[in-house]
Amino acid sequence: VQLQAYGGGSVQAGDSLRLSCAASGRSISFYTMGWFRQALGKEREFAAAISWSGRSTKYADSVKGRFTISRDNAKNTVYLQMNSLKPEDTAEYYCAADATISEVVDTTPYAYAYWGQGTQVTVSS
Repeated sequence: VQLQAYGGGSVQAGDSLRLSCAASGRSISFYTMGWFRQALGKEREFAAAISWSGRSTKYADSVKGRFTISRDNAKNTVYLQMNSLKPEDTAEYYCAADATISEVVDTTPYAYAYWGQGTQVTVSS
């Protein structure tokens, strides 16, 4: 499966952005999907993930209450709505797919076999 993330940009603190991750090659309907981010000079970190059914979601504490992950299996697409953005949200954002069919959502990068290229989000104060 190929993943294409887009929707990043440069915004002011407090603004919103919606990232999209479009999958191709096969259906991601039964995949857990995750968003990770990596700031310059830092390790890649978990941001949010959603189970194949959409019934289970997990968020990093740093984004909880501000970010919302969702999916549209008919469109083979996953979204990350980011509100109240802060300068510390500045990072390259990556979407990833975990082929394990489960309602248990994994937050570790190693669980995700498929990765898209990143989309840059820059938040200025």
